[in-house]
Amino acid sequence: MRLFLLTALTMIAFAANSVLNRMAIAGGTIDAVSFGVIRLISGAVVLGLLCLMLRGGLRFLGPGRAIGVLALLVYLYGFSMAYRALDAGLGALILFGVVQITMFAGGLLAREAMPARRWIGAAMAFGGLAWLLWPGAGPQVSVLHGLLMAAAGVGWGVYSLNGRRSGDALMATAANFIWAAPIGLLVGWLVPKGAEGLVIGPQGVMLAVLSGAVTSGLGYALWYSLLPRLAASVAAVAQLTVPVIAMAGGMLFLGEALSAEFVLASVLVLGGVAVSVIPRRAQGPTISSKGS
Repeated sequence: MRLFLLTALTMIAFAANSVLNRMAIAGGTIDAVSFGVIRLISGAVVLGLLCLMLRGGLRFLGPGRAIGVLALLVYLYGFSMAYRALDAGLGALILFGVVQITMFAGGLLAREAMPARRWIGAAMAFGGLAWLLWPGAGPQVSVLHGLLMAAAGVGWGVYSLNGRRSGDALMATAANFIWAAPIGLLVGWLVPKGAEGLVIGPQGVMLAVLSGAVTSGLGYALWYSLLPRLAASVAAVAQLTVPVIAMAGGMLFLGEALSAEFVLASVLVLGGVAVSVIPRRAQGPTISSKGS
């Protein structure tokens, strides 16, 4: 139960990142690249300070460090830049669909046991997510931005798989953010800011700092601490709850309307996660008909 509650808390943090990103960029209070840079630097600062206070220092090297840093950068910037043009629902579908495929592939390569109920639950959850988020007959989606979000999904899937090798979750997350920060600054300077140009408003900065320091930095450290106890396929399916939670957050904080489709699809997604993640109860001892 403790593992379940901590995983649920982490999924809420991930969903909060989507809501904060949408509030900042869609609201025009900051441009996508600047949001990513500030998010990354604020996460690095908070995590570094926590390591100094709780661990007495920082350790920058470790297993899979280069992979973790690269995957984090691909995710952060792919995510932010994709939302320049993508519908939020379609973006979430691409992101978490690709995350699921990436992590399932990682589990298969690692020869994890994949019981039938896990495949069935994953199919249920992904089907509900597709039903909830599939775009209607709206404007044509930009292929470029769709590919950026798909790249972000691969980045996050690889980052999660890599995190299963971390010993000290807080130290590993801090090192990833600190190594990524100067590279992120360079990326922010080189990457074109898009049609909106450079936009850095106080509200956008506040939302980026909140996303980087709390829901990203602390949320990712918690996720790294849980990953060694989760099968890759279980972690993949659990993350399919994030778009549902994010849409619920949009209703609460962005004034989006509640629909019957949202309720039914949410039941399907959460039911699929339950089927996939909750193990079957072991059969009790059988009573022999023979006398003792």
